[in-house]
Amino acid sequence: MPPYHTPLTTDALRSLGIPAPWNFGLADRVRFGEIDALGHVNHTAYLRWFESFRLPFLKARKVTDYGPTDPRLVLKQVTCTYDAEMLIGEDYVVTGRVSAFRNTSFTIDFAVWRIETDLAPVRCAHGGAVVVLLNPDAPGRYPIPEAGRAAFVAEDGAISEA
Repeated sequence: MPPYHTPLTTDALRSLGIPAPWNFGLADRVRFGEIDALGHVNHTAYLRWFESFRLPFLKARKVTDYGPTDPRLVLKQVTCTYDAEMLIGEDYVVTGRVSAFRNTSFTIDFAVWRIETDLAPVRCAHGGAVVVLLNPDAPGRYPIPEAGRAAFVAEDGAISEA
């Protein structure tokens, strides 16, 4: 298993059996606090995992450094479909990619993969979000930085809808 909380490269993801188009991921392990009364991962944990993924992903994609002059990032919409049960102690990888973008917003897709030794990864959940960039200190929207737009296309194969 790769190190937890460290961005995973395309090569690392492929070595785990995670297919294209996923080129960025973060590994972790299911914790006790993420389990519900039925003994499996609570549905809200997946949304927290997506949020934890977004922070290093958007920094790597040059959208923000999370400084005081960087845009505020807000969710307009979020979805999650649960594909397979996950249990305490299981290793997983969250993957994500930007599939489309406009001038001040983008759509990010996610997947959660259970990683088991000597077995193909199992997609346990998938979803997405629409993220809007807002000005850091005033009302109104903030344009996606050109470096971020270029990274969305080059790294994720995103489509410009602007």
